[in-house]
Amino acid sequence: MKQGNHSGGHSAGKPHNHAGHVGDGVERHLHNPIEDKLIPLEPLDLGKVKSIDDLVRAMSKTAFTGRQLGEAADVLEAMARDEECFVVMTLSGAMTVAKQGLIVTELIDRGIVNAVVSTGALMAHGLVEATGRAHFRHNPEVSDEELYEQGYNRVYDTLEPEQNLDDVEEVMSAVLEGWDHNEVMCSYKLNHAIGAYLAKQTPERGILKSAHAMGVPVFVPAFSDSEMGLDTALNNRLRESTGRHKIRFDPFEDLEHFAATLLRQKKLGILTIGGGVPRNWSQQFGPFCELRHRRLGENVPLKRYHYGLRICPEPVYWGGLSGSPYSEAVSWGKFVPPAEGGRFGEVFVDATVGLPLIVAAVLERLDKKGSKAGRAKSAAGRK
Repeated sequence: MKQGNHSGGHSAGKPHNHAGHVGDGVERHLHNPIEDKLIPLEPLDLGKVKSIDDLVRAMSKTAFTGRQLGEAADVLEAMARDEECFVVMTLSGAMTVAKQGLIVTELIDRGIVNAVVSTGALMAHGLVEATGRAHFRHNPEVSDEELYEQGYNRVYDTLEPEQNLDDVEEVMSAVLEGWDHNEVMCSYKLNHAIGAYLAKQTPERGILKSAHAMGVPVFVPAFSDSEMGLDTALNNRLRESTGRHKIRFDPFEDLEHFAATLLRQKKLGILTIGGGVPRNWSQQFGPFCELRHRRLGENVPLKRYHYGLRICPEPVYWGGLSGSPYSEAVSWGKFVPPAEGGRFGEVFVDATVGLPLIVAAVLERLDKKGSKAGRAKSAAGRK
């Protein structure tokens, strides 16, 4: 007969201890959280909230995603105030279709963001805004088949009229037709030229226009995967059909310029919206430096990002880089670990909710009278 509850147990009145059977509980010694210096949470009192910054600070003292968002604002503020920090912003998803483009523009204008790495689609849809055209709400009663026939491209709950993209092609055509075929093209050079065109031709604000004015390079690593890439391909076909030289595009010029720019900086920060190619391409800077040092014997510093803030609801268990935490990237030599001064924030929320709140709160902090970072960080010497 098995020895169960009838025998072999603890004697009556004797407490459990570490000498018991595997799996047994132990007599707990209850700690005092104040003596252990634990940080208490605080109720979110809306009666005390007078600004967006007040709300975000109060959220940081709560729990779950609210706390993540509040702590993320602290990280962005630290990056903005650190005069030695060069901030790379990576963008994926339909953020300009979702009307978030002016937030990015503001970060550039304030000198908080010093380089942008984006999908090409996001920049193309941003050109729609920058040239005074609009996106529209989708009526769910209209089918996708009808939308196709009517020339409306659907992005979730929003419409991008095909006519908008034809109008964007006119901007692209003006820039591409003026391109000297002897100069090898890459994405940051093309985006700079588009920004210069917009500065002369349009009154509207926009990412590329501000980037040109502030000397902020804009990289599109997967350039051919976009309307801008297709416009360039069409221009090359037109050049070929009329007996002209085609434009040569070299994406490695982007990589080398990005690396050279970051190598000149004292500290690095990254602000990531979503994930995808822009995040991976930007984060591989550290491994690129290491490989140049280890395999080629180049005398380059093994630089890594000191700050990181990402807004992305992608869970880690799908296995994609979009959902991978910064702690994982530390193992690849991409980020400075917290024990050595690294500082990171990760917010698992839709960026159309998280980004406006975080940026608005930080701008309020920087605009307060007497703030050292109320003025834009100088872009001089960072190019």
